[in-house]
Amino acid sequence: MKVEFHRSVSGRSYFEDFLKEVPKSDRAAILAVFQDIQTYGFNALGCEFRQIEGKLWEIKIRTAGGGWRFFYVTLAQDLIYVLHSYKKQGQKAPVRELDVARKRLKEVLK
Repeated sequence: MKVEFHRSVSGRSYFEDFLKEVPKSDRAAILAVFQDIQTYGFNALGCEFRQIEGKLWEIKIRTAGGGWRFFYVTLAQDLIYVLHSYKKQGQKAPVRELDVARKRLKEVLK
């Protein structure tokens, strides 16, 4: 399965910006899980997949430093397109984080 990450119109990678703020040990764990997703698809270990609404889905990754969330859309049978990333702070996804993911989803589905 291929994993791609959303970029701004100017080409800036939101995922790379996000990773710069993540502690190194968690960064390594997150990247390892995404490597597993590329290799094993939805059978990858170390993460959970769940539907948020419509075509918007979430990957949950737990590390020693906490929980991390990645909103994505499946654009083809073998392509996950990651729209937005954030550190989990509570039970429900914050409205602000959901709004960012919804906005980027609309951009992608145009």
